[in-house]
Amino acid sequence: MRLFKIFIVLIICLALVLCAGGLYAAKRWYESPVTGLANQTLLVPAGSTYSALIAGWRRAELIDVPLLWRLAGRVTGAESTIQAGEYQLPDSVTPQALLQRLSAGKGLVSYSVAFIEGVTVSEMRAVIARAPHLQQTLTDVADADLMAALGFAEGPSEGWFFPDTYAYNRGATDADVLQRAHRRMRDLLTQAWAGKSEGLLLATPYEALTLASIVEKETGRGSDRTTISQVFNRRLQLGMRLQTDPTVIYGVGADYAGDITYAHLRTDTPYNTYTRFGLPPTPIALPGKASIDAALNPAIGEYLYFVARGDGTSQFSVTLAEHNKAVRRYQLNK
Repeated sequence: MRLFKIFIVLIICLALVLCAGGLYAAKRWYESPVTGLANQTLLVPAGSTYSALIAGWRRAELIDVPLLWRLAGRVTGAESTIQAGEYQLPDSVTPQALLQRLSAGKGLVSYSVAFIEGVTVSEMRAVIARAPHLQQTLTDVADADLMAALGFAEGPSEGWFFPDTYAYNRGATDADVLQRAHRRMRDLLTQAWAGKSEGLLLATPYEALTLASIVEKETGRGSDRTTISQVFNRRLQLGMRLQTDPTVIYGVGADYAGDITYAHLRTDTPYNTYTRFGLPPTPIALPGKASIDAALNPAIGEYLYFVARGDGTSQFSVTLAEHNKAVRRYQLNK
């Protein structure tokens, strides 16, 4: 009986030793770099299970001992907290660091798409359609239906997206990016409207957005922006036609082939500011912050005309006689 008790004690001690050794080995594995994962790009598809990920990594020979990975995911809770996305791993990563990284969404590969000032909504959508690894969900949505498709109030989409560079991760959609761009434009316009100059005839933020889009298209050099705005704001105050070529070009659409003609200027469309008074019915492009600020805070002056000098700057004039002289000098070379 005594020998049996000793035997049981020895078995228990051996089990404890083995258990301790196993725990030590597991801890060492958990905290040691995994060679196969160094500098790897891991894709975690949305909806994938932790077990499926482990199986895939094993098939790709990125890891060994999948049982330890499954146990680690269960013990740490990582198996239920891993976030989908594309991860770029460093040149040394341990199982502990990887599971923490995947659970926190740290190290996601980022892509970006850029909308530049002065492009139209159609041009912006052509850019977003070419963006890498961005899910295209709005391909069949017309520009006229875009705002409603994005979950905003129905109406024209032109001008309503802030031109900037937008970062995103694999799995994001075109709608995600455009919703962010619209919210930024809406917030910026609201803020700019609150700080507008006194005495403007602009009745709503939307009219300011429309004028800002014209200022954007007419500005060759940033230093002229507020003076160009002054010309248009003064023309509105005096009841003069704006007579700006970019609105005419927008109105003729596909009929414009690169050169504006007298026929274009005489073609009456809702956007022809040579034939109609006031602002066009919608913006004609995506204005940047500087153009929005300029539209709402024009320079002080009495200019009514301007003409491009050919070097990116504009020549401003108060009278028509001065303007005609500037046109002969800078446009007609006389």
